Amino acid sequence: MNITVVGTGRAGASFERALRGAGHEVRAVHHDESFDAREVDLVLLCVPDDAIRDTARALAPGHYVLAHVAGSRGLSELAPHPRVASLHPLAALPSGELGASRLVGATYCVAGDPLVRDVVASLGGTARTIDDAQRTLYHATAAVAANHLVALLGYVGELADSAGLTLDDFLPLAHQALEDVTRVGPVDALTGPASRGDAATIDAHLDALDDAQRPAYVALAHVAFELAERRRSQLPA
Repeated sequence: MNITVVGTGRAGASFERALRGAGHEVRAVHHDESFDAREVDLVLLCVPDDAIRDTARALAPGHYVLAHVAGSRGLSELAPHPRVASLHPLAALPSGELGASRLVGATYCVAGDPLVRDVVASLGGTARTIDDAQRTLYHATAAVAANHLVALLGYVGELADSAGLTLDDFLPLAHQALEDVTRVGPVDALTGPASRGDAATIDAHLDALDDAQRPAYVALAHVAFELAERRRSQLPA
């Protein structure tokens, strides 16, 4: 397949490498660079979400499929092109090299022209579809799974510094918890004071935290209590 990747940032570099490794003929161009799309099968927009619409309008419509990789945007962003699609990978792409390896075998949320399913298959990936009405919620879930997890570990690092330790001291514990979720699910993986209904310990934690550190702890403790309640509700009477 002849593919032009528009955008040379982390997503663009990741897709360029992964698609070339899958045997496609790939060319990467900057988002404001002109190119000839007459012999192209797919033009893949790896540009910031807010730039998708303008980038699409700047391209002359043709026989090719125009697709974007944004999780939160629909196909209307690609008007007025006749063949449009989207494929959003459930993969973190921090660099071109690491991102390319993660795109192989990843799960993709796809929509529009079936050509993108062929692209996903060439990468050994799994294609999923969702209703347009659920797209924003889907993308919010992806943000929580990746971005908010990173933010949470940043919070752990802040608390560790306050306790005279480092984030590295707590990363093995975090890895163990994530492994437990993978094995048995979040409800059964939950440990700690919320799982035991130990409100006194949580109150002591809150007393030990700085004012700026408490809101995040309270929000997460509420979620933990809800998980614990779900587990209790599943126990036999």
